[in-house]
Amino acid sequence: MHEEVPVMELLQNAQQYFLPAVSVDNVIFGFHEDELRVLLLHMKTSRKWALPGGYVFNEEEVDDAAVRILKSRTGLKNLFLQQFYTFGSTGRTRTEVLKEFFSELHPGLLENSWFMQRFISVGYYALVEYGKVIPQPDEFSDRCAWHELNKLPKLIFDHGQIIEKALQAMRLQLNFQPIGYNLLPKEFPLKSLQVIYETILGRKLDRGNFNRKILGGGILEKKEKLYSGAAHKAPYLYSFNKKKYFAALKNGPTTSL
Repeated sequence: MHEEVPVMELLQNAQQYFLPAVSVDNVIFGFHEDELRVLLLHMKTSRKWALPGGYVFNEEEVDDAAVRILKSRTGLKNLFLQQFYTFGSTGRTRTEVLKEFFSELHPGLLENSWFMQRFISVGYYALVEYGKVIPQPDEFSDRCAWHELNKLPKLIFDHGQIIEKALQAMRLQLNFQPIGYNLLPKEFPLKSLQVIYETILGRKLDRGNFNRKILGGGILEKKEKLYSGAAHKAPYLYSFNKKKYFAALKNGPTTSL
């Protein structure tokens, strides 16, 4: 099993274990304190941050590689994971950046031409419940932490573009599928769901219009209890009707916002 092979042996003999020139990058979104956040890794040899990513084993499905990486960074499985784009720009993994990346941490890897080649990365985005994630750094990082979407730190390679492309993909999804089930706790106020939609769409939504359209979709159930975290009049809590939500994911379309 690959899991039984030490990480350094995998890296030093990458050409034996991994597909050449193919990698995976996961944009992992979570929602906390009315903010959409992204899970990032802080590189040991750089002040920059990176998306959780990795390589694809020779006999591994690319989708399975994305799931493996997602589980290793969050501790979660059986989550919504969507492939959204392939990144193949000729300058996306520049030699000078790779040298900075490997020189101090694993200088021996610089002698391995496998790491110095141009990589094409398959992008996935995941929607996870923030409170259930246990962030875990990888071999090349010393921290794994959440960052607000509108306050991102400096990122390596083209990872900023990958995040933006993931947002564009989710905007398109909102036209024909609902979003929110994997981001919110079991019960939540409508305002939290509206904030998620506003962040993804990049614009404010009229509260009354949003409530009318989202409730008209039939995927939410109103609870008898109120939200205790409100500063003023406590709003009602809602939960997703799981059966109707996943039927909407499959069949669409939802009402356009």
